[in-house]
Amino acid sequence: MDDATFERPPYLMAGLVSLGVLLLYVVTLAPTTQFWDTSEYIAAAYVLGIPHPPGNPLFTLLAHTWGDLLVFIDHYARRINLFAATTSAVAAGCWFLIGERWMRNIVPARWPRRLAALAGAITAATAFTVWNQSVVNEKVYTLSLVSMALVLWLVVRWDDQPAGQAHDHYLLMIVYLLALTSTNHMMGVLVGPVVAVLLLPWLKPEIPGVRREDEWAQFGVFGAVLALLVATGLENWTWVAGAGVLYVAALAWAIMTGHTRFAVAALVVAAIGLSVYLFLPLRAVHYPAINEGEPTSWPALWSVLTREQYGKPPVTTRQATFVAQLGMWWQYFSWQWGHDWPLSVRRGLAVFFFALGLLGAGRHWKADRRTAMAMTGLMLTFTLVLIFYLNFKYGYSQYLVERPSLAREVRERDYFYIGSFALWGIWVGLGLAAVMEWVRDGLRTRIADETRGWMAATPVLLIALVPLAGNRLTASRAGETIARDFASDLLQSVEPYGVLVTAGDNDTFPLWYAQEVEGIRQDVTVLNLSLANTDWYLRQLQRRPLADFDAERAPAVYRGREWPKPDGRLLSWTDAELAAVQLYYVLDRTQTVQLGPLSVALNPDWLGKPYVERADVAVLQVIKDQLGRRPVYFSRTVGLYADQFGLTGYLEGQGFARKLNAAPITASDSIVTVPSLGYINVPRTTALLFDVYHTASAGRLRPRGWVDTPSEGILSLYGVTYQTMAQVLQPRDSVLAERALAVADSVYRNTASLFDAVPN
Repeated sequence: MDDATFERPPYLMAGLVSLGVLLLYVVTLAPTTQFWDTSEYIAAAYVLGIPHPPGNPLFTLLAHTWGDLLVFIDHYARRINLFAATTSAVAAGCWFLIGERWMRNIVPARWPRRLAALAGAITAATAFTVWNQSVVNEKVYTLSLVSMALVLWLVVRWDDQPAGQAHDHYLLMIVYLLALTSTNHMMGVLVGPVVAVLLLPWLKPEIPGVRREDEWAQFGVFGAVLALLVATGLENWTWVAGAGVLYVAALAWAIMTGHTRFAVAALVVAAIGLSVYLFLPLRAVHYPAINEGEPTSWPALWSVLTREQYGKPPVTTRQATFVAQLGMWWQYFSWQWGHDWPLSVRRGLAVFFFALGLLGAGRHWKADRRTAMAMTGLMLTFTLVLIFYLNFKYGYSQYLVERPSLAREVRERDYFYIGSFALWGIWVGLGLAAVMEWVRDGLRTRIADETRGWMAATPVLLIALVPLAGNRLTASRAGETIARDFASDLLQSVEPYGVLVTAGDNDTFPLWYAQEVEGIRQDVTVLNLSLANTDWYLRQLQRRPLADFDAERAPAVYRGREWPKPDGRLLSWTDAELAAVQLYYVLDRTQTVQLGPLSVALNPDWLGKPYVERADVAVLQVIKDQLGRRPVYFSRTVGLYADQFGLTGYLEGQGFARKLNAAPITASDSIVTVPSLGYINVPRTTALLFDVYHTASAGRLRPRGWVDTPSEGILSLYGVTYQTMAQVLQPRDSVLAERALAVADSVYRNTASLFDAVPN
């Protein structure tokens, strides 16, 4: 055992690294929910529900437990955001340990080496996507990140053990973590191949007293179990069968070489880890408030696990050229090191940190070819292999100026590559160690003492602070409450027991959070058009009980009168009729349907498509069944959806929503028409805008504007609404008109167009 192997890992310093990173994340932590999937995951954790496919049961269980334990933090959303911060901070400590271990053959002086490892950990933790995802639980990827870091550190520790001593329990723990993390997200399993590389006997020197057949048995068992995990995660039964054959062969070899217990134990711990998937059907049958996919049967569970509802093509059908997909990764890589700064600076830093990482990779290969090969394989997996497998369309802002008509992703997808950006930090740390080595060599004639010479070279490590300085504005979510406030504002725009039609993630998930976690306007039924094309969602709307209207937590405009609670289900369909609704119905000509007092023309030209979808049919049925019984509203975020049915003359704007009337609207002193916005109820909208809505949240100055351009439409809704009302109010109340205009101006200060010609 060499000196580098014998030296104990600096766990205390690793703990301090994690604590320091956690403090940074806490300072920049989101105080409440944010846009995209944040609200869905927080609400799912709160109700112990099932988020969108593949269900992420491990996250739900851990986050629910975490949220229940941290009762000393008032806001539940902040607790779950802290969960993301903590998992990522623990990962940072692991990056430090891994970097420090791999630098031992490069920087022999202890404290300079540890400072170099610290630099790598800081670089990884403050890369834009890592930092930005760590201060809000937007996705499940920080949990994957910590599982990757733990597996990588465990295999490093396994590699340091003398042959035959304490090997099996490290590998069994690795197998268990890989199986467990697969029930959160398959990203965590991608670290598995690095273990296989380090296990490969061909790459290991022969050790006296250790039989090669023993090493091959260990490698074969681990490889077969890993193949089973990957095949299970990809939900391909042909691959599962093939992996099963591999395991049987590995088991046979293990029996012949005396490793039966290890082979059986590896399969058992993998099964225990995978058993977390049982949460999905077991919880689904209890019908929690969030139960996406409703996996109460084997076909439904299979649909959830295979992400069937997304309808993504196979990897052989490319959605963009592979070169363009590589370009998307490079674009996101260029964000990591100085996202606050101008585009030219970002690109320059991307080249610099890429070169620094390559320098670290080269020095790693020179110092330890075997672990360098494993790390290189890991990086290739998290870049080239992952890019090919994900098969994204062109990026949201990729080639936006040159080719604006390309089919694009609906949002930026940098979070999928969070693993590659964090791992790159390790190589950056090794690169900085290589630069220190050059400096030390240059100082040998002036500083003879080895440790002092290395310490004199440590100022180069300050380069690691560049991402900290360059991402501090755009990565931070401190003080940002607009998603939660928008959800409250939109829900409060709807009269008691109303039905509110929404369109996508950002105008729906925050409403789920507001209703389920904070109890805001639970009497409102939210009908999401995207999900309404699935049968399970419509069944859940039918099953969902209607909550009582809480006048004490509602705006004053709804008080002082009785609001009878309607009974019955949302749709008058029987279960059989609901099951018979087709995915779409072809329209070969204009058809007129009678919806109670309304006559609606289904014109293919107005609809922009020669068919109506299941969601359209559901909305029309809601109008037929509920108009006159319950208020029916369309969120402004659905655009002209209701107008496509010829309902413009029946829609009355009330703040961020439009109420459907049973009779045509007539303009009056209270109801005016505004170009592009239609009829507006002036008294109701005025009361909502100035007495209810969160104007301070919408108009707060953000140092880099609204960074996430794809969700900017929500912020713009505030600006357009207040600007329009300023014009309407000017002849009536100049003071209110000025207030409305001031709010609109404060909102528009945050639009991306003020900062960059090309988003991000």
